[in-house]
Amino acid sequence: MRKVLTVAEMTLRELVRRRRAIAFLLLLPLVFYVVRHEYVGQSVRSLFLGMGWAVSTAALFATTAGRTVDPRLVLSGYRAYQVYLGRLFGLWAAGAVLAVPFLLLIFFDVPGVRFGAVSLGLGFCVAVAAPFGLLIGILLPRELEGTLVLLTAVSMQMLLDPADALSKVTPFWSSREIGTYAVDHTGSEYLTRGTVHGVAYTVGLVLLVGLIVAARQRRRRHLRYAPEPEGVRA
Repeated sequence: MRKVLTVAEMTLRELVRRRRAIAFLLLLPLVFYVVRHEYVGQSVRSLFLGMGWAVSTAALFATTAGRTVDPRLVLSGYRAYQVYLGRLFGLWAAGAVLAVPFLLLIFFDVPGVRFGAVSLGLGFCVAVAAPFGLLIGILLPRELEGTLVLLTAVSMQMLLDPADALSKVTPFWSSREIGTYAVDHTGSEYLTRGTVHGVAYTVGLVLLVGLIVAARQRRRRHLRYAPEPEGVRA
């Protein structure tokens, strides 16, 4: 557990070094919220999506930065799953910290919403976004390509009808359902659907990324023996 916490601390330090980038990432959820401020339901759900994109992008940055560090950690005695879990926990911790100001903003600016459901929806945004960003970072080695994919995913989420079948397989559909329950005071079925979707997506992404990390680690040979020169044999 100590090694996992060490990697989590390294991840947080790496994110802190990118203060300017993180500040710009936080601008997107805030802009989404302010632009749709007169429509409470849309503003809260847009903030959820913006927060999901921000945490996913932070995870993408962390994955890119870890490419040069991870092999050294493994050679130092760290297991691949320890590096992965440490980075994931670090991102979840960072996402929770970043979510607090937005929770306070909604609490004071929109007093009529179900605040517990808002907290749950924002929590699922962070929970899903961290492994989702790690997955994109593993599959796409360049930050620009990964960022464009994340933007595409968020754009699809915003444009698709929430009742459409395709919308239900997008990463942050749970936040839209829970946001509707919180703002529009709909029936508990919205909360149930959103919770089930959020839990399933989080668990599925965590397991998927873990399997990819394990498979890649097994194929990677850190030590290779050079062929024995001729004439050296006894």
